[in-house]
Order: sequence, then structure tokens, then C-alpha cells
Amino acid sequence: MANVIYGVVSLFLLLVGCATPPVDSINQAPPGNPSLFEVREHIEKSLDRRVRWGGTIVAVENGERETQIEIVARPLDEYGRPRYDGESLGRFIARVDGFLDPVIYARNRELTISGIVDKKLTRPVGAYAYDYVIVRADVHKLWEPRAQPSYHRDPFYDPFWPGRLNPWYPWSPTYPNYPYWR
Repeated sequence: MANVIYGVVSLFLLLVGCATPPVDSINQAPPGNPSLFEVREHIEKSLDRRVRWGGTIVAVENGERETQIEIVARPLDEYGRPRYDGESLGRFIARVDGFLDPVIYARNRELTISGIVDKKLTRPVGAYAYDYVIVRADVHKLWEPRAQPSYHRDPFYDPFWPGRLNPWYPWSPTYPNYPYWR
């Protein structure tokens, strides 16, 4: 009887140890992840499709049961974090169940969502009527703010060499942060 119990427990531990965790939908795009442009152009074909998009928060609007987040879409890196290279892919609205604090989910913070395409909605951006894609987000990740580069005084800087030989050395284009380093 004890051998049977040990066998069952061993089999259970083996199966639990081999189980794979669920795929993180923020780090990995769904198969055939359509772009925001494709969905805006062909909304009827894209309804109920899973997407993973991200970008910079423009506005947060809380309702009774959900929060709408207006996002300027940006390309994502291999981890799902929006790249900040100045390129905009358009705008979309993510609907998240529950309350999200607008102080935490503030303007210019980076957010990645994964969810289902719900519909298209026309709202003004200034005086322009803009077509937003609405995504019902079931997973979202608010990214930590990016660290700002800091400059430190170079401990090996010698004010007498070679700057004393070349008076234009500090303003040389090859040394833009002279005498500081990152």
C-alpha cells in the first residue's frame, strides 16, 4: 500500500514539475498580432481579435465600472515595453475593468496592454475627428519611469593635460561631455 502511495505522489510531483506556466501576454505577442493601422483600416475583420499594443498615456478617464485610457501607440521592444524613439503609430483607447488611479497612471507614463478589439469610435483630438480603436484590456502593465542619465565628474580628469596644449579641447565634438562621463 505504501508503494502505491509513493508511486502516486511521485507521479503527481513529476507532472507538476513538468507543467509549463501560462504564457505572459505582455512579454509575448499573440500569434498574428495585427498593427493598429491594420485594425483601423479593417475594423470589421479585426473585431474580437487579441492584440498586444503599448505606448504613452495621454489621458485617463474613470467611469462607474471601468477606466478608459487614451494611449499614443509606439513600437514595442522584445519584452513588450514601448520604445521611446519619437515614432507614433496612432492612438487607441484601452478599457480596463475597475478603477485606475489617474495619479499613478499619469500622462506620459508607458503602458502595455493585451486584450480584445472591441469597436471603433470617433472622438475629437483638438478640432480633428479621430477614429480610435477600442480594446477591452484584460492584462496591462504600467512600466517604471526610465532612468535619466546622470553625469559624474571624471576622477581621472587632469586640467593640465592635454587641455593646456589644445585650447579647443573642451569644445571638441569628440568630447561632448568633457570633463564629465555618464
